[in-house]
Amino acid sequence: MEIPVYFPGDRYETPENIARPFLDKLLLGSRWYFYLSLIDIQRRHAPLARAGKYNRALWAAGSMEAFRRAESVGCRFRMSGIDNIRKDPEKPLVIISNHMSTLETIVFPGIFAGLRPITFVIKESIVRNPLFRDIMKATDPIVVSRKNPRDDLKKVMSEGVEHLKKGTSVIVFPQSTRTDGFDPAHFNSMGAKLAKTAGARLMPGAIKTDFWGNGGIKAFKEFGPLHRDRIVHMEFGEPISLTGNGSEEHLATIEFIRTRMERWQSEK
Repeated sequence: MEIPVYFPGDRYETPENIARPFLDKLLLGSRWYFYLSLIDIQRRHAPLARAGKYNRALWAAGSMEAFRRAESVGCRFRMSGIDNIRKDPEKPLVIISNHMSTLETIVFPGIFAGLRPITFVIKESIVRNPLFRDIMKATDPIVVSRKNPRDDLKKVMSEGVEHLKKGTSVIVFPQSTRTDGFDPAHFNSMGAKLAKTAGARLMPGAIKTDFWGNGGIKAFKEFGPLHRDRIVHMEFGEPISLTGNGSEEHLATIEFIRTRMERWQSEK
């Protein structure tokens, strides 16, 4: 199955006047049309994942379907640096991004997997979540507990190097949990250490995805409110070759994210 070129240019911005679905209108613009749409995508893709028939093209297609559903309910994307993702696709990357919401976990495959093989470093809770479980398991993620940082680092180093040697890029969210702001003190250097160990390049990614809020109740954390007035920003930097122990590149990644977040926050 050939993967379409979903984003042919370096930039993408959601077009104006996207038709709003009838069911979204019928539900009076509540969050539930969007969430029911995501559940439907999962329902159709999960059997293929369980049967071992899931591949990168299907993953990207399902992700892009979710991307378009988000746009249809008022999510406006502004993305730049897409050409950096497509550069040298045979050379794997460690992609390091801040983490704000569930949105990036769902739409990153459509953005990245259409251009290069990828996988995620994810929490155990995601592979237990019925909404993501079957599909995420089928994409061979690196699963960490977030309870023992030393054990998590060992696992990421071991499995991450294996993925990178096979040509698969690894997406890392160094923050321990999703958060609306960006605090460098909670941004660990796991991604830079993996890139250094594997001899891979590092790509910084800055995102602002608080369009999708977190639910107040733990059991419904994934089904938070939709803030349709908030623009989703994503910017992907130039791949960086590491020197020394990678600490300079780690700090450069933090600075990349910090400056973008400050600019986007000021644009409110």
